[in-house]
Amino acid sequence: MSIILLRLLAVAVFIILAGIGWIYQQWAEPYAPLKPVEVAIPQGASTIKIARLLEQQHVVSSRHLFRLLVRLEGVGNHLSSGLYRFEKPATMATVIDRLQRGDVMHFQVTVPEGLRTDEVITLLAKKTNTDLNDWLAVLNKLLPGQSEGRLLPETYQYNKPLNITKILISMIDAQNKVVAELSSDADKQQRLRIMASIVEKETRIEKERPLVAAVIRNRLKKGMPLQMDPTVIYGIWKTTGSFSGNIRRKDLMTNTPWNSYTNRGLPPTPIGNPGAASLRAAATPADVDYLFFVADGTGGHQFATSFADHQTNVKRWVNIERKNNRANP
Repeated sequence: MSIILLRLLAVAVFIILAGIGWIYQQWAEPYAPLKPVEVAIPQGASTIKIARLLEQQHVVSSRHLFRLLVRLEGVGNHLSSGLYRFEKPATMATVIDRLQRGDVMHFQVTVPEGLRTDEVITLLAKKTNTDLNDWLAVLNKLLPGQSEGRLLPETYQYNKPLNITKILISMIDAQNKVVAELSSDADKQQRLRIMASIVEKETRIEKERPLVAAVIRNRLKKGMPLQMDPTVIYGIWKTTGSFSGNIRRKDLMTNTPWNSYTNRGLPPTPIGNPGAASLRAAATPADVDYLFFVADGTGGHQFATSFADHQTNVKRWVNIERKNNRANP
């Protein structure tokens, strides 16, 4: 072999080895953007588009090398969409691994107990910075006609881009799971939702939930009207679209299907979305004979079996209110 061919071969080998060395260096050497960045990888994005997005945000040094390495590893169809945050120096291999694992940013939203469904949907849209109409459209598709009381208040995790359907289904399924543990009968399940929604509105004190549920059960057994103010408030909102915030005597006598002063039995639907604790309390009320309760001035309630005892508790509450009013004119 001639000296010229040997030299050409040596040069070719050198170039190949140098190229391999450069590729290995780019693959293994940590690289980082100038400042923390968030990169949204769209659903169904091609490797070409992903590589371009990463290079534009200085997450990888070369989109061409990124595509080459992805092809060599055979993972082009296994890169997950979502919102990724890059802030620490990382090798290209690490970036590819994160995309494979779907190591996206995680967010959470907390829904308090007792909110009406329209309030829940408004809160979700606001907290996730999304369009309320999109939430309403999905809700009406998942729960056509009657969505009140079907969502479980809880803290929910989500990723971006946001999947509204996934979040609402998780809320529905979460409540269905709790209710299914309490009863397998569909009619009884709905009664539990209604009872629990009243319990949720009447008290936020854990130990009182079974007591309020017992009052509801006992009054229903005796054929007494429940006479619970939250049902009045819900009925006014449901029929007029608003409520002033101050319940008046005439409101108690304003008949709506939900008003438990003018109607006996349970309201036709839940009046909000109860939490798991209230659902369980509705299924297992306390073994007591209470028929009445009134606020006690400390955030809790005084319970009574007889009307006479209840009247005593009411007078005590009225006196507390008067003292508070005098102290805070």
